[in-house]
Amino acid sequence: MKLYADGPVRRLRQQVGDLLVVCWTLLCLWLSQVVHDATLLLAEPGRRTEAAATGLAGRLRDAGTTVADLPLVGDRARTPFDEAGRAADRLAAAGASQVAAVQDLAFWLAVAVAAVPILLVLGLYLPARWRFVREAGAGRRFVDAAADLDLFALRAMANQPLHVLARVSGDPVEAWRRRDPDMIRSLALLELTDVGLAPPTP
Repeated sequence: MKLYADGPVRRLRQQVGDLLVVCWTLLCLWLSQVVHDATLLLAEPGRRTEAAATGLAGRLRDAGTTVADLPLVGDRARTPFDEAGRAADRLAAAGASQVAAVQDLAFWLAVAVAAVPILLVLGLYLPARWRFVREAGAGRRFVDAAADLDLFALRAMANQPLHVLARVSGDPVEAWRRRDPDMIRSLALLELTDVGLAPPTP
């Protein structure tokens, strides 16, 4: 596997690009954490409501138990306290439900803030990087001697635009047929540059 080009300028561009993608990913993850924490602050009223209602329900039940000991009117006096305790329980459940809803919202907002921009950048950047790694890795197996330049010269005549070939030679095919070493090297260099490989030492 070959991650970076042999040419210093292209290699630097690739390294800077990889670093920027990593920084972008870390920035998005940090922002998602900030959004998550800020959204969770909305759950604080629900937590307070739940805590207060739970405490109130307990105190009402305690009061109902105390009142139940009164002679004659104990059971009738206890009933309003029990009903108020149940109402406080419902209020506590509503507070807990609000907290759970805010926690779900915070989670999905954090996922969206992180995932959407990260996947967008990776979707644009990674395919090109993967193509380079695949092509450079495959090409490196074929460029270990000057004789291998013939293959890259052929690829250049098939892949390079005509105006680029015309700058190298008026008739590159004829030069290749004559086995002109300078022309073969010039053609191969075009393709090697595109693949990101340096030519072998003559």
